[in-house]
Amino acid sequence: MNDQIYDDEEEERQRVRRMRHRAEMKRKKRAQERLRRRMRRLSIMAVIAIIVLLLLIGGIRLLVGTIQKNRAERQQVQETELENISTGAGMAEGDMEEQTEEPTEEVGDVLGEEGLGVSTGAVAQATESDSTRQIGEDIPSEYAVLIDVENHSILAEKAAHTVINPASMTKILTLLVAAEHVTDLHDTFTMTIDITDYTYSNDCSTVGFAEGEKVPVRDLFYGTILPSGGDAALGLASYVSGSQEEFVKLMNDKLTELGLSDTAHFTNCIGIYDENHHCTVYDMAIIMEAAMENPFCRKVLSAHTYTTSSTPEHPEGITISNWFLRRIEDKDAGLTVEAGKTGYVLQSGNCAASYGESADGKGYVCVTGDAYSGWRCIYDHVAIYSTYAKAQG
Repeated sequence: MNDQIYDDEEEERQRVRRMRHRAEMKRKKRAQERLRRRMRRLSIMAVIAIIVLLLLIGGIRLLVGTIQKNRAERQQVQETELENISTGAGMAEGDMEEQTEEPTEEVGDVLGEEGLGVSTGAVAQATESDSTRQIGEDIPSEYAVLIDVENHSILAEKAAHTVINPASMTKILTLLVAAEHVTDLHDTFTMTIDITDYTYSNDCSTVGFAEGEKVPVRDLFYGTILPSGGDAALGLASYVSGSQEEFVKLMNDKLTELGLSDTAHFTNCIGIYDENHHCTVYDMAIIMEAAMENPFCRKVLSAHTYTTSSTPEHPEGITISNWFLRRIEDKDAGLTVEAGKTGYVLQSGNCAASYGESADGKGYVCVTGDAYSGWRCIYDHVAIYSTYAKAQG
């Protein structure tokens, strides 16, 4: 009897162990299944996360690339604009058709014993009248003047007789004085290390002439105005007078001749800031008018593009542009802006001198100073011409 009880108890214990074992196996199987499902979910989530991460990285790279590209483009435009405005070359290239002016013009009709500077007539002082209008705050430039060349009258002005630094508008007088003393455009000038060092140390805009390069004098004229090249301006000064210091004496003599010496005095031929280098926007308008009276100066100031002569250093020449003219030509100023020269130094802001001509041949000179950007300078000229010259016409 006892043996039977023992056997039954042992069988029950084995049955319980088998049940527990089966239960444990089921539990492990369920745990493994849950683990597999969890792993599948994790795998799917990992794949999704990787895809999202890759898309995010790609998007970030694309965004960064776009930002960098836009920043580079803006920086290029700003640097070009600042260089052009500060030294006259001005704004980023537009899609206007190139109007390259090759250095092939005959010069016999402008050369004379006294140089290229045979003007068509004297420049008279312009005067204000009761009809002279005051330019308001709608024109952001702090200084401005518009002169009717034919009637020698100031049509509109804004602090026109306040002394400022003219920056690279200075080169208009450099052009005029050099033109009055040069007799051979085909002669050459050898670029010196002193000039290249001077322009580099003073952060000047340059044409890009190399040390030792023999540059035709004609190219120095165009290089002084279109890209506002400090190397070209110093080359002209040295060619005419032997040094910038001696050439500046001729510039100040010209200011006296034009009746501007009370407020105008220049210390360099480039427009580098100097507290003793100054004039008013009215003075610069008279200088611009005098330059436009000179046939050769008018030609240079009106050129949109120009390619310098072939040299060993530049076999294909250097193509240079007057971006102020190329950017303003498609704006509705009510007349045609024929010529222009910009400038910029920190102390004077963005400034420009331009010459416009109406359909009936009436000429106007506009000069502005201290605009907050190169583009603002252009739009101020457009607004002044379209508002005051058009109203007068």
